[in-house]
Amino acid sequence: MLQEQRRPIVAIEVVRASPERTRVRGAGPVSAAGSGSEAGANAQVVRAVLADGSVVTVRLLERGDLAELERLHGALSAEDRYLRFFGAPSDTSIARFLRGLVEPGDAHVVALGAFEGARLIGVGHYELVLPEVAEIAFVVEHARHARGVATLLLEHLVAVARRRGVRTFVAEVLAENSAMLEVLRDSGLPHEAHLDGSSYQVKAALDAGEPYQAKVGDRERIAEVASLRRVLGPASVVVIGAGHRLSSVGNAVLHNIVHGGYAGTVHAVNRSGGEVHGVAAVRSVADIPEPPELAVLCVPAESVPTIAEECGRCGVRALVVVTAGITGLPDVANELLTAVRRWGMRLVGPNCLGLVNSDPQVRLDATFSAAGIPAGAVGVVTQSGGVGIALLERLDAAGLGVSTLVSTGDKYDVSGNDMLLWWERDERTRIGVLYLESFGNPRKFSWLARRIGRSKPLVVLRSGSSPVAQRAALSHTAATATPSSTRDALLRQTGAIGVDDLDELVAVLGLLNWQPLPAGPKVAVVSNAGGLGVLAADGCARAGLDFAEFPQACRELAVLLPGQASARNPVDTTATLDAATFGRSLEIVLRDPAVHALIVPVLRTAIGDPGDAVAEAVARARAAGCDKPVLVVRPGQQESVRQLPGGTSQIPVFADPALAARALADVVGYATWLVRPSGAVPDLGGIDVAAARAAVVAALDRSPGGRWLEPEEVRRLLTSFGLSVVPTTLCRTEAEALAAFRELGGCVALKVRADGVLHKAWAGGVLLGVSTVADLRAGWERLRQRFGAGFGGVVLQPMVEPGREFLVGVLSEPSFGPVIVFGMGGIDTDLIADRSRRLVPLTTRDAREMLDELRAAPGLFGPDADRALDTGAVVDVLLRTARLAELVPEVVEADLNPVIATGSGVRIPDARIRLEPRVLGDPFLRELGG
Repeated sequence: MLQEQRRPIVAIEVVRASPERTRVRGAGPVSAAGSGSEAGANAQVVRAVLADGSVVTVRLLERGDLAELERLHGALSAEDRYLRFFGAPSDTSIARFLRGLVEPGDAHVVALGAFEGARLIGVGHYELVLPEVAEIAFVVEHARHARGVATLLLEHLVAVARRRGVRTFVAEVLAENSAMLEVLRDSGLPHEAHLDGSSYQVKAALDAGEPYQAKVGDRERIAEVASLRRVLGPASVVVIGAGHRLSSVGNAVLHNIVHGGYAGTVHAVNRSGGEVHGVAAVRSVADIPEPPELAVLCVPAESVPTIAEECGRCGVRALVVVTAGITGLPDVANELLTAVRRWGMRLVGPNCLGLVNSDPQVRLDATFSAAGIPAGAVGVVTQSGGVGIALLERLDAAGLGVSTLVSTGDKYDVSGNDMLLWWERDERTRIGVLYLESFGNPRKFSWLARRIGRSKPLVVLRSGSSPVAQRAALSHTAATATPSSTRDALLRQTGAIGVDDLDELVAVLGLLNWQPLPAGPKVAVVSNAGGLGVLAADGCARAGLDFAEFPQACRELAVLLPGQASARNPVDTTATLDAATFGRSLEIVLRDPAVHALIVPVLRTAIGDPGDAVAEAVARARAAGCDKPVLVVRPGQQESVRQLPGGTSQIPVFADPALAARALADVVGYATWLVRPSGAVPDLGGIDVAAARAAVVAALDRSPGGRWLEPEEVRRLLTSFGLSVVPTTLCRTEAEALAAFRELGGCVALKVRADGVLHKAWAGGVLLGVSTVADLRAGWERLRQRFGAGFGGVVLQPMVEPGREFLVGVLSEPSFGPVIVFGMGGIDTDLIADRSRRLVPLTTRDAREMLDELRAAPGLFGPDADRALDTGAVVDVLLRTARLAELVPEVVEADLNPVIATGSGVRIPDARIRLEPRVLGDPFLRELGG
């Protein structure tokens, strides 16, 4: 401790606590990743972007960083030194303090550094004073003030602290330290500050709810867009490896840039010099007088790190690495990442198609695609270059186009989340499309997609659902494919539209581009061919759409149409009807308030083509205020979807009625998501995080590698989160069971404790209605004989009111974190497999939708339910279980089964929980990375 002066909590930096301070149990270990002579050589790194768009790396400090720490503190001005230490501490005290920040194994201090290349420009750390309370402190190099370094470090400390169970930051800030006060005020964290003499005492709750996430999102959006301008809107581009051979990738990329009309300056690097596509080639980047902003690398994998290093040294700000095979060469991959981090460059790829920006002010096609740039309003991010090429061609054929396209490949840096931030501020992008075989940070995607989806629909091309597809994804993008059930849960939470193939994708894009959103799921079909109408009706039924009933429109149609026509839905006007009358029939149906959307399958005959009247009929309906989507179907057309020619209305025309129905159902789902209340992560009462942490620490002290908890440990952990657990008594001997029975009194349930028994009732290990001593003795003996050597005693519980049995579970997935599962419970849970999933954090809307998604939901929670259940209590269990999974990351698996719901509440008679230790490392990266 710096004994010479009053100890500040935050000025610019906090001094280290005295060695005598009691160490706080329950914080868990904090691993400094490596302690070798090369600082950061083994550390896990997060790349982040400052307010001006420059790139830094954030990681845990380690012993090898001591020299940089000393340099940073030694260069502080007298004013910064005073703000940091509230005085003039001795060099010895400062040196001792700095050594403490990089000493590994201290569980109550976490120190993060922000680096520009190898230069440390800022430090943020916290020091525990209580199990859930920590003091925070920051120091930033003077030349880097006002660039958001302290704010960035604070956000990362919040993420780390929450994962370690810290719930409050405290700070003391000198009154004249306005910059730090502004950082804390603008953080978005709920906080209070009180002036105490010459300094403010600040207390901030680590609330990661919507207000805080909104603030973080605003800051990140500004920084990311500034950073990505060097990628998507560079003033100059160089293609390195621009070969003279027309068959080379570099030649193709340079061709597309030059002939695509790029508005900036183009350079080429070729070791032989000469001229490529009219551009004079130099032999290295260093030979270019002014460093280009973006470099596209089309060179052998082994050469990429050296060239990336040269680019960074020359001042290049962003790289697109088209080259494949780098991820399969760990040393090459690490050297590339080292160069990118050292020089603060953004990186697209490696192993990618490149990127496209159709903005007339940019016109950049830095790909080797032959499709050119079909300009439009669709933003695309794809891990697969092949999917990118196919999509460009399909969009062009359909009369659609892209605003931007980025092929992320192996996704070392620029990701789908980065592009979400770009699209949010890009007025040219109206719809976002993502083909992602893996999610680098699904929680971040969830936050961003929910927000962006309110103004711009997002469409996700699903992949990797089968084992074969997962192996293929792993082999060609070096990313483990996302589990399909979890991915679909993520899409449901965010409102993103999931599609299964390119036909469906283009169909949805055409509908979103050219038609208004439907107000509901009720569809009408009007056709001049009865068979086509039936096929369309079948497609609507399979897609989950509802058939509208419109008696008023039926009466009008009966007067208008020939006698052999059918005026009921699906409407068959007959093939002999003239185009003008067919158009009037469409208007009649569109005007009916019971209809939310109209599908119009039509055939051209020798008598005429009723499709010619569709555009004029829709235009008249629009002029009369009818804003409903209309989809035309023309079997036999070459394109799966295109725009109806003629007229002022943009109407999609589909080759297949089933495809039209699928696209409409997808858009109905998005429209329904938009109008539902967004929900919130509620402030739940009756939660004792300190008690939960204490229970976890006690369990892991006894079993450092993790284990399944004993029943009493499970009860203690669930009760700390306000979950209604049935009292449980563990009995290892018959005498203990008799004593517990007499204490409980009345009727009890007897449940076996036996090795390997998961479903006790299924295994015959549950005896209900035990009401006498004789019954208890007989039950004990029966269970002992049935389970033999595995028998470990029994659990006694009072009998509870019978009700509907559900399962509430937690599963911690490696890339997604905790996933909450809800389904039918009891002994049939695995047989029925009727389940819904969501990621944490869980909102009130998420929890309610989980109930509604069960196939059995209408008979359980609807107005016609077999028996009234306390739905609010079931929702509360889901929310509390989700909060447990979020705040206690050591819970890697939980099985609350059964959760018994009645009309008056919920009881939990049985639950299993497995713990594993958690340290900073991968979870830290998942929380913060892209």
